[in-house]
Amino acid sequence: MDILRNPFRNASAEFVLPTDVPFPSTDVERPRALLARCPEAGVTPLVSMPGLARRVGVEKVWAKDERTRMGLGSFKALGAAYVIAHDADSGAASGRTYVTASAGNHGLSVAAGARAFGARAVVFIAETVPEAFADRLRAQGAEVVRQGRSYELSMAAAAQASREQGWVLLSDSSWAGYVERPHRLMEGYLVLMAEVFEQIDQPPTHVFLQAGVGGLAASAAALARSEWQVGPTIVVVEPEVAPALTESIRAEAPIISTGPVSDMGRLDCKEPSLIALKGLARDADVFVTLSESEGHRGAEIAAEFGVPTTPSGAAGAAALLASEPHRAALKLDDRSRVLLIVSEGAVS
Repeated sequence: MDILRNPFRNASAEFVLPTDVPFPSTDVERPRALLARCPEAGVTPLVSMPGLARRVGVEKVWAKDERTRMGLGSFKALGAAYVIAHDADSGAASGRTYVTASAGNHGLSVAAGARAFGARAVVFIAETVPEAFADRLRAQGAEVVRQGRSYELSMAAAAQASREQGWVLLSDSSWAGYVERPHRLMEGYLVLMAEVFEQIDQPPTHVFLQAGVGGLAASAAALARSEWQVGPTIVVVEPEVAPALTESIRAEAPIISTGPVSDMGRLDCKEPSLIALKGLARDADVFVTLSESEGHRGAEIAAEFGVPTTPSGAAGAAALLASEPHRAALKLDDRSRVLLIVSEGAVS
């Protein structure tokens, strides 16, 4: 595990991005009200993990368990489905075609939201995405298109299709000129942190947040700062072969990273969401990157302690397990209380 302390945290210097890029929203009441009307809506549990706490030498470990969220198996259910519900609330969803690219669970949320509100979903996936995932998308009513060798190329194809066909592009990432829908989508992710505030018995000293394009991490970090202020040390976790956020912070500008495909597949995103990057430059304390073996070890230990998930879903736990050489830098000791997010189920 490598570690980078965020030079923009509590600094006078600001991470400069295009002026149309907003900070992540902290308006949690709007998504809570809309999502509460969904028949599949329900609160996911906050699980205490005393065995893991003893293993790593801290006082407490909690895991927000997103494996059953809305029957779709991950936190992503809160995002795209909320955007489509928002459109439906103003009468603008029925009959529309929503198009996106997906490396995993985002596509399921688009498909489920479209089906629930009388819309159509077209999901572009890369050549590397397993056929079993394509079948899950089809089961939710989506049309699946394979194009490109990476998530980024699939997203470019989805964006082109949206322009040519007049479809609505619904990405979970953001870039210059495309911020409104991903900003709203990230607002949906706030719901899981609002639930944590009601479930946890004392504030954590540390929050470990896995990141692909960074939407979950930035939303959770923004609301954590709103609730707990300076409070916890916020640690953002990425695969070392897809360190888009870490390298962007290091370079002080958005960076497209390069590297092989990661087994932390839902985190294998080479280009950061600009909204997420802006928020995390303000709110995160530390960025860490994991080796592939460390990612797998995290999933093994999560299963050992009764929370089976993927290397992506256990990335926060993996970083905590690999933190021993960096305890001083991360301010971890035997009094630390750590919040993790198990972001998806073992089959995803």
